[in-house]
Amino acid sequence: MSFHDAVVPAYLQMLNSLIGLLAKAEVHCAAKKIDPAVLLGSRLFPDMLPLSKQIQLVSDFASKGCARLTHSEVPSTPDTEKTFEELKQRLAKTIDYVKSFKPEQFEGADTRDVTFPAGPDRSMTFKGQQFFSAVSLPNFYFHAATAHGIMRHNGVEIGKRDFLGAN
Repeated sequence: MSFHDAVVPAYLQMLNSLIGLLAKAEVHCAAKKIDPAVLLGSRLFPDMLPLSKQIQLVSDFASKGCARLTHSEVPSTPDTEKTFEELKQRLAKTIDYVKSFKPEQFEGADTRDVTFPAGPDRSMTFKGQQFFSAVSLPNFYFHAATAHGIMRHNGVEIGKRDFLGAN
């Protein structure tokens, strides 16, 4: 299996499933007469980030992960989304961006140095495989699972199959 085949499909599966989860959350809000801003601002605990930020971070970890692994320019995406539609559009743009990477761009990426920010005033460097498996992918799934948890906690009728992208 190529490194591209290990990276890109993992990101795409979850990005696509999150579009479906957001669609179900939007329907839930309409059916229950809940202001969408309330759900998008919901958190599992007061010191955690809200649903909208969880989605934005999932998008960032996928796009920036691919860029860093391929030594491409790391995209900057402002976090301006305030609606379900805007968040779904952000995920769709991220999907298009991730799909734009070719297998040859990932050749040697598993052993290539990847430098990334590790706080406001420091950076870290890992080999590509370590960066992907210990930093990018775990953070990506953490924020995706937290987004799912926020929606489920707020009554959106979703489950594991929705999270995995099975309909």
